[in-house]
Amino acid sequence: MPFKKPDGRTGAGKGPFAGGQAAGASSARTAAKSAGAKSAAAGQGKKTAAKAPAAPQQAGAKSASRPIRLGMVGGGRDAMIGSVHRIAARLDGRFQLVAGALSSTPERSQASGADLGLDPSRIYDDYRQMAIREARLKDGIEAVVIVTPNHLHVDPACEFLRRNIHVICDKPLAPKLFDARKVVRAAERSDAIFVLTHNYSGYPMVRKAREMVAEGALGDIRLVNVEYMQDWLSEQVEATGNKQAEWRTDPARAGAGGALGDIGTHAYQLARFVSGLTLDELAADLHSFVEGRELDDNAHVMLRFDGGAKGLLWCSQVAPGNENQLRLRIYGTRGGLTWEQEEPNRLLYTPLGEAPQTITRGSPAAGSANRFTRVPAGHPEGYLEGFANLYSDIADVIEARRDGRPMPEEILLPTVEDGVEGVAFVEACVKSNRMRGNWTRFRV
Repeated sequence: MPFKKPDGRTGAGKGPFAGGQAAGASSARTAAKSAGAKSAAAGQGKKTAAKAPAAPQQAGAKSASRPIRLGMVGGGRDAMIGSVHRIAARLDGRFQLVAGALSSTPERSQASGADLGLDPSRIYDDYRQMAIREARLKDGIEAVVIVTPNHLHVDPACEFLRRNIHVICDKPLAPKLFDARKVVRAAERSDAIFVLTHNYSGYPMVRKAREMVAEGALGDIRLVNVEYMQDWLSEQVEATGNKQAEWRTDPARAGAGGALGDIGTHAYQLARFVSGLTLDELAADLHSFVEGRELDDNAHVMLRFDGGAKGLLWCSQVAPGNENQLRLRIYGTRGGLTWEQEEPNRLLYTPLGEAPQTITRGSPAAGSANRFTRVPAGHPEGYLEGFANLYSDIADVIEARRDGRPMPEEILLPTVEDGVEGVAFVEACVKSNRMRGNWTRFRV
């Protein structure tokens, strides 16, 4: 399916992940709205060509316009991902947190806001109160970050989109596909943008890998292997009072996927983002090894892509010795690539019949991917900086829209369509598993 550039021209590319997935990915919705036009297309598959400048500007070296006023829903005391988003948002000085509905109870929300030094008048008991008042304020928030458990993404997202406040939402988009499509409809009616934080697509060497695949360095893609392994749920820690484990293993709050929804969606997005391939069929084997656990803690998924490429996705949270081991390997007719999240500054390139080459972040070989780096080669960057790269791109879009400028063409951001595809992937895997791993057509 063709994708649209910010000026409305079409280019050759396919795949539904905007800013996150297809061979030429940045959402037509984001592009059109940032240029002041409303997107006419529903669903996924509308992308923006993404060519980095020949002389890349390093991340953080951006315009000196005032910080974007930011609010947060969720992410209060003891919430790991909330603090990650706050660090990423302020790393380049382009956002300022000014308001929040930070917890499920008014007391905890007030205490969390006080911890962060927020104005007491802008610490809210719930997200609706926050959306209504902030939309009326002259200096109200311009964007909101939603970092609640999965089942609490949809209603806040729709509420803020309805008031034309930009939404930055943690993944997965929703527990169910039906709910995810509610957000699509809200985004279509809104003048605000929606971004889903698939943060691994922000790493410089992931961007380099994607560029190499798109330029044909690997030839025709044959094999895609992606693994995401952790060990923190190897025992029934949800029964010990661990709140992060409690909601992630609860179908009512996490949705139909356990490890699959929590980290499998990251693995799927990464594979799609780098390879540019479109999934056609899958066969899934989901299992819960820990007694009494309702959702899967391990998943093996075989993948068949359009064009004949094959793939395998393995995600597990019961693999001792693996803290956060996300690994992607892609092989084509002319070579292969390997990237590992725990060693994110290196990309292994194995051209057929030649010596392997290690491309390092910040080196001349990284080329245009160095637009996403902040410090010289040899000074490690990783998780927080990759997250911050998404926020830097989000700031570019919001500022361009605010100033009436065209959106920079190199922007790559995961959007609401990517969120829908991630939820559809989980539901397709669950369906296949219920049929004892039968091959299941993948359609969004």
